[in-house]
Amino acid sequence: MTENWIKSTSIKDKVRKLRRELDPLTITQTLISYLVLIGFLVLPLSSLVVQGFKFEGGLSLNWFIDILTSPEYVSLQSRGGRMFEVRRGVMYLWGYDHGILLNSLIVALTVTVFCSVIGIGVAMIMGRYEFKGKAVFKVILLIPLLATPFVNAYVVGKVFNAQFGLLNWLLVDLLRILPWRVSIDGLVGLIVVQTLTYYPIVYTNVLSSLNNIDPSLEEMAENLGSTGFRLFRTVTFPLFLPGLVAGAIITFIFSLEDLGAPIGFIGATANPLSKNVASYQIYASFREALTGDISPKVSALALLIMVVTVLSYTLVKYYTSRRSYTMISKGGRWSPRLRKPKAGIQLLIVGGLLLLFILGAMPQLGTFVLASTNWANSGTFPTKITGEYFRALTTNRDVVRAILNSLGYSVVAVAIMMVVGSSISYVVAKRDIPTKSLLDLLATVPVSVPGVSLAVSYFLFFSTKFFRGSLLDPLTDPALLLILAYTIRRLPFMTRSVYAGLQQIDKSLEESSLNLGATRTTTFGKIVIPLIVTNVISGALLSFVYSMAEVSTSITLGALREDRVPITFFISQIVYGTAAVGAVSIGASLCILLMTVQIMAMAVSNYVLKQKASFLGV
Repeated sequence: MTENWIKSTSIKDKVRKLRRELDPLTITQTLISYLVLIGFLVLPLSSLVVQGFKFEGGLSLNWFIDILTSPEYVSLQSRGGRMFEVRRGVMYLWGYDHGILLNSLIVALTVTVFCSVIGIGVAMIMGRYEFKGKAVFKVILLIPLLATPFVNAYVVGKVFNAQFGLLNWLLVDLLRILPWRVSIDGLVGLIVVQTLTYYPIVYTNVLSSLNNIDPSLEEMAENLGSTGFRLFRTVTFPLFLPGLVAGAIITFIFSLEDLGAPIGFIGATANPLSKNVASYQIYASFREALTGDISPKVSALALLIMVVTVLSYTLVKYYTSRRSYTMISKGGRWSPRLRKPKAGIQLLIVGGLLLLFILGAMPQLGTFVLASTNWANSGTFPTKITGEYFRALTTNRDVVRAILNSLGYSVVAVAIMMVVGSSISYVVAKRDIPTKSLLDLLATVPVSVPGVSLAVSYFLFFSTKFFRGSLLDPLTDPALLLILAYTIRRLPFMTRSVYAGLQQIDKSLEESSLNLGATRTTTFGKIVIPLIVTNVISGALLSFVYSMAEVSTSITLGALREDRVPITFFISQIVYGTAAVGAVSIGASLCILLMTVQIMAMAVSNYVLKQKASFLGV
């Protein structure tokens, strides 16, 4: 009798608590969040899963077995390519072809390792040493993060060209250091471009974790006799490991889904080995989509890539969550352990960082040269300065249309993200309802979903009979799907920024408002929103910038209707040589526009909103 009474009381308390938590605002926010996430993430991805398993009218593992056992996709032995091979006075660094899927994994893993090594090294220098010019390097080392889709790979391909590349002119013709010319292309070229582009992701994450380390922990280890590499290995490295892991897994995902480097290299060198990666093969399949169909094999490949990225992301989160990295204080941010090395060491540090800056910023600098000169049509060096390619941004009808399309898609997507992202963050941070963990998970998953996989799933799901002829039909008008794809892809940036702001609001402020008779809706609008407005704007700026520069979904879904193409699709066609405009330099001028937008957003985020770290989104 007593036990039944206790259970009955417990159930009544839970029901009473749930009724108190499920006020009209919470119900509305929860429903909106689930409708968007299920309708435009879960269901489309489910259609990708079904299509991947579809075989002869039923469900089968046939396509997956075919991919994993076919030498075209997975080959342990080289199917071609060149590596450190000298022929007719040229050393070829192209890499070996191990099949489409294995090539992608090899490139992604190699890029992740290289970016991790560079990122740790630069973070340790910037976080532990004081030297002349450090303030300048804090800024210029982040230049590779500026968006130059497709053109960055084109620039690198042009610089490393065996015939008239700047690298060979410097090392062979001018300094005569090498006895033969060097051709960096194919998979090695992809690794070089992606490493130069993504190393700041690891660097910024590691540096952030390094600055949060309590200096007393390292000091105590030194007092106990641990110095040098042993101190780094046993104390410093384990403490900044969460930052390293976060940066590394994002780098791996970005590399695996990257389309800019393959298309850029193909446009610069026409090397077929650059095509032999999964992201490009999925992109190429959208030519079939113009006839209304995508093969189940391509869907299976897109699903495999998604499984790899989501599983990697999940395992990394699980691993880091099982270990403790807590410290008594976070004094490192206020009293960092800085050493001032001798003049010779300082010179070595500055020289090394300067070389890294030149290499890392080469795509951005080359993009500016392409946009302002005739370098695209000349040899090693440009011969004429011109402003015609910048003028095309306002005079060329096709270019103007692409710019306006991207602006429209990004603005609408950000507006949706502000509503949905704020709702998700508020429910997860401030409400105690049974499904908030699931909501948090669904809002985080898009970080690990490759854009090409999401694009395939959108096409498969929204081209069915139910949506045929509607605004959601990709073959009728892909504009709305592009907006929704941007929304889902960049939603984690908004939720992360808003959640951080909500964590800083004391619950007593809301409770005081409620005790004075205000409703939850009024409290949210008049108390909570004003307190997190800078976080909302910061997340909106970040989401807008990344939406404008979105590549994977833009050049796949955007290809389905000529008058709906966004900026990045237009750049890809110019670089790939199929656009009517036909000038790579116009693509470079569009990249300058994207970089300008990004720099302006960075300035507002850093100096107006004081949200320095949040802008990076990594």
